[in-house]
Amino acid sequence: MISEGQVSTRQATLTLLLRQGEASASKLAGVMGISVQAMRRHLRSLERAGLVEPSVSKKKTGRPSNIWHLTTQGQNSFTSVNGSETFVLDLLASLSEHLSEKDIEQVWNTQVMQKARIYQEILGDLPLNQRLEKLVELRNKEGFLVELMKSEDGLSWFLNALHCSIQNIAEQYPMVCDYELILMRTIFHDCHIQRVHWRLDSGHSCGFEVTPIAIIA
Repeated sequence: MISEGQVSTRQATLTLLLRQGEASASKLAGVMGISVQAMRRHLRSLERAGLVEPSVSKKKTGRPSNIWHLTTQGQNSFTSVNGSETFVLDLLASLSEHLSEKDIEQVWNTQVMQKARIYQEILGDLPLNQRLEKLVELRNKEGFLVELMKSEDGLSWFLNALHCSIQNIAEQYPMVCDYELILMRTIFHDCHIQRVHWRLDSGHSCGFEVTPIAIIA
């Protein structure tokens, strides 16, 4: 039987790997405040459950060490499972069979504009930082696990999505990521938006840099 404390440690470990992308047992143990031996036991348990897996990090000196990261199953554990994703994938496959690429792009564009209008109505005319904070709240409810950070120079903000609730869809239809960028640029029309990292390209998260146009000008 797994105790409440074990469940808490397991979940905290998964969350840390979600935030950091990858980490060694010693680094995780230091953050968690437990022994390296205890952390290794947790990681092996999570590995048996299919939630994490190691890769070997070769050091210049000493023996190679394991660097741990989440598996796809581990990523998906942060989102409730339902049949909506399967439905969407089946729908997209059907559209691809019966519609031209241009028609499909029009469908996506219409959907993005509708979503943008919904967000804009909720965010209203609040100052930019409050709009960003509200968007983070909305996106987190949708399963994206977004963090908001200010740039070191204080001129920009970074929206970092640690988990993507549509990752499996994006892997099969990368165009949805292009429309995600269009969505952000439409919501924040008074800002310059650029993608700074992309989960499907590299790294463990998707991120956007948001800079007020007034600052750039």
